[in-house]
Amino acid sequence: MSVISKKNDECLMIMIQKHHHQAFDILVQRHHQRFYTMSYRMLFNQNDAQDIVQEAFLKLWNNPNSYQSEKSLFTTWFYKVVANLCLDHKKKIKTQSIEHIDHVADPSDLTENLEQEQAQFNLKQTIISLPKRQRLAIVLCFYENMSNKQAAQIMNIRLKALQSLLMRGKAQLKQKLNL
Repeated sequence: MSVISKKNDECLMIMIQKHHHQAFDILVQRHHQRFYTMSYRMLFNQNDAQDIVQEAFLKLWNNPNSYQSEKSLFTTWFYKVVANLCLDHKKKIKTQSIEHIDHVADPSDLTENLEQEQAQFNLKQTIISLPKRQRLAIVLCFYENMSNKQAAQIMNIRLKALQSLLMRGKAQLKQKLNL
């Protein structure tokens, strides 16, 4: 493990602001999967999620001074960048597609696996049908395991507004899933 790879994100960002390629590579390796997962949960399309993450890291490389360490942690700031790109992408497309996630079926209990896959598919469909800000709040809090405070900061809204989005989103999910 190199000395650079042991540095925290904020130190890497200082190096990236000086156009240090290795620091950028380390930051991408460290966080790519996290932000890809978040993008996928927003878009439910593997290619679009990958494109969003690449675009976000490209924006970071081209304008590293847009990050200000005194205002927030790198990950909090970058979640906001990725979330905004996802929201912008959703505005551009009219139809929404769902990528099928391949599961290895257990031959001994095919019925149970099919029911689980159908339940996952129904949940994805229902999440996609939520208004985009409710969807983002649900993804950040329940899939990315962020605190309400962190999610509100990323969404640039007040804590009460986030709690309201979560409450309405959960109510719609329960209603649409007949829970």
